[in-house]
Amino acid sequence: MPLGIPDEEFIRGKVPMTKQEVRILTIAKARIKPDSVVCDVGAGTGSISIEAAFQAKDGMVYAIERNPDGIELIKQNSQKFGVYNLKVIEAYAPAGFEDLPMLDAVIIGGSGSNLPSILDAIDKKLNTGGRIVMNCITIQTIAQCLEYMRKREDYTYEAIQVQVSQLEQVGPYDMAKANNPIYIVTCEKKRGAK
Repeated sequence: MPLGIPDEEFIRGKVPMTKQEVRILTIAKARIKPDSVVCDVGAGTGSISIEAAFQAKDGMVYAIERNPDGIELIKQNSQKFGVYNLKVIEAYAPAGFEDLPMLDAVIIGGSGSNLPSILDAIDKKLNTGGRIVMNCITIQTIAQCLEYMRKREDYTYEAIQVQVSQLEQVGPYDMAKANNPIYIVTCEKKRGAK
């Protein structure tokens, strides 16, 4: 399946979901290869997990989610899209990392106010050259992320802000309806780092 599954194709419920355009950028920043081992933290509906699983067709994706409704949605979406290289872990991150194999990419969609301890847990499991991609909605989360990464000499990072607007028909006019801006922070573990 090509990258960028339309939002309406996912089974949603009331669990927040990363929108298509942000998913595309997130997956591109993660640089997932066919044999990659990926973890999606705060996986929500599993939209990013599903997209990652299609990219890592010979690899494995682990979706960590604490919300029982999200867990069920990830399972339903996995079944709907025929994704079998996706394992759901019901845990409140950083719990759930201890049994994971070494990872090539980690995507963080939700951190439940545990970002520093989640990043510490990821660091122990991330291969050299591996990538962490964080989608931050709040200023506090982006600030916490950047503060953490500035102290780490074994990582490089970049951050972008994106805001997607969609045209909505209002009578005879088309008006832009903006989604919330998102900061996407991409961190790479330097070669030679432990």
